[in-house]
Amino acid sequence: MGFWNLKGSQPKRQYRWVMNIGGIPQWLVKKTAKPSFSVTEAKHSYLNHTFYWPGRVEYEKIDITLVDPIVPDATAMMWNILYHSGYNVPDNPNDVVTVHKNASVDSLGAVTISQLAGNGQTVEETTFSNAWIAGVKFGELDYEGDNLIDLTLSLRYDFVTVNVADGEGIGLTPAVEVEFPDQPGSEGRTSPVKNELASLTDVE
Repeated sequence: MGFWNLKGSQPKRQYRWVMNIGGIPQWLVKKTAKPSFSVTEAKHSYLNHTFYWPGRVEYEKIDITLVDPIVPDATAMMWNILYHSGYNVPDNPNDVVTVHKNASVDSLGAVTISQLAGNGQTVEETTFSNAWIAGVKFGELDYEGDNLIDLTLSLRYDFVTVNVADGEGIGLTPAVEVEFPDQPGSEGRTSPVKNELASLTDVE
C-alpha cells in the first residue's frame, strides 16, 4: 500500500530541510545537491563477451547555493575560510604556507543535512566526513536584473554517513542497518550489508 493511503506515512519533501555548514547561518543556504556516489569497474573481454567487476566507491562533489547578504556577508565568509585553509596572496616571499587538508577541513567546520517531517522531526540526517571547499563562484552582476546575488560553493568530502528515522518516532538509525519491508518475491530481504556479514560469520 502506498504512502498516499496511509495517514501516518508521508513522502520526503524537497523544501523540508536545513543544512549546517560550520559557522554559516542556516538561512543563507538556498539550495543544495544531496551526495552521490559511483562505483568504479574493472572490465574483462573474452571473445565477443564482456564481463565487469565492481571496484572502488567514489563520492561526487556537491554544489551548494548561498544567498549573499550585506550582513552577514557570505562573500567575506568564503574568503575567510580560504585564508584559514592556508592560502594567502603572494605578497611575502618568505610566506611558504600552502593550503592543506587539515586546515581546510577545520576552517569549514562540520557539515550536515537534516531532512524534516511536517512536525519538525528529523527523518534523515547526512553527515559529511572531512568536507572542504573545492571552489566558489561569486555569482553575476547585471544592470538588467534585480535578483538577489547568490554564490555557489563546491564541496569535496571523503564519504558520508546517513541516519534515517527508526520508524517509531524516537530517533535515528544508520541507513545500512534498515531492513527492507516484505514485498512479493523479496522473501523479507534485509540489508545486503547484514547479509554479507552473516554469511562470513557462518563460514567454518
